[in-house]
Amino acid sequence: MAEDNKDQKTEDPSSKRISDSQEKGNFAHSREINSSFILLAALTGFMSLGEQSARDVMSAWTTSIVEAGTLQLTSEELFKVIVTSMKDFLKIIGPFLFLIMLGGIGSNIVQIGGLRFSTHPLIPKFNKLNPLTGFGRIFSKNTLMELFKSLFKVGIISVVSYYTIKSHWTEIPGLMGFGVGQSLSFMGQVALEIIFYVLLIMIFLSLIDFAFQRFTYHENLRMTKQEVKEERKETDGNPQIKQRIRTVQMEMARKRMMSAVPDADVIVTNPTHISIAIKYDPNNSSAPLVVAKGVGPIAMRIREIAKENGVPLVEDKPLARALNKTVEVGQLIPSSLYKAVAEILAYVYKLKHHS
Repeated sequence: MAEDNKDQKTEDPSSKRISDSQEKGNFAHSREINSSFILLAALTGFMSLGEQSARDVMSAWTTSIVEAGTLQLTSEELFKVIVTSMKDFLKIIGPFLFLIMLGGIGSNIVQIGGLRFSTHPLIPKFNKLNPLTGFGRIFSKNTLMELFKSLFKVGIISVVSYYTIKSHWTEIPGLMGFGVGQSLSFMGQVALEIIFYVLLIMIFLSLIDFAFQRFTYHENLRMTKQEVKEERKETDGNPQIKQRIRTVQMEMARKRMMSAVPDADVIVTNPTHISIAIKYDPNNSSAPLVVAKGVGPIAMRIREIAKENGVPLVEDKPLARALNKTVEVGQLIPSSLYKAVAEILAYVYKLKHHS
């Protein structure tokens, strides 16, 4: 069934599906890029701080050896020694840890395009407590792939370390005559070489792995045609519901329009299918106003309401067509039609005056 469902996922993931996944903390993410950035941070730290750190180590050792003869094994003295040792340790290792932390943050910023936070991964998932599910994750394809990559990295580091140390093999016996500082400097240089060569290989592998992770990420988010339809319904609204809303809105607008017909001064008609209800109130508007209009059955209904309420009907085909085409309900008559409408209103007012 899983394979069948996978075969049905023929559509590219939509932007909404990708953003929903990212809101849950899921991104195309490569651990190899993390490792490369951390190695780069470590290399930078060794190159910029290595000499000073070596001096700090030597100073701490010298102080410990000098004070060892005068140290009294009391609780107060032991506490002071522990505090001093911790301070020396943080002074030496702290800058390296800070650079490594920046490297880890930088790798995530590069991969996900900025700092993004999600609380979704922190939500407890009780299904993970199921032993069978746990064993399934342990022996899953992804876990085996990560295991293979880890063993491969260990192998690379081992090979690079071996050949780097082998290139300095003839220099090692000479260390017997060196002091502690010189020995530390030699070991630091060898370590820098190892980190540098490993970093070059890791950058190459991380680019390949990141491309693979992005491909896998998008493949896992691919959608079936049905999922695309459902998402469109959620985004744009169900077409049937939207049509129903439009129908209700049109019906309400029509009722409001029909309620304005009894107050109209005149209904201009095209005897076949158009009715335009016009009202003119010089105290509230600068020009006559179209309060209702319609074609076909609506036009017939406007005429019926007008007859029931004694609103006169005047036939004028050109004017009815022009008003229907150029003026919407609630709009004033345009100046180009003032004269024609004014003549009809004058005619209507004259009829009312004589009656």
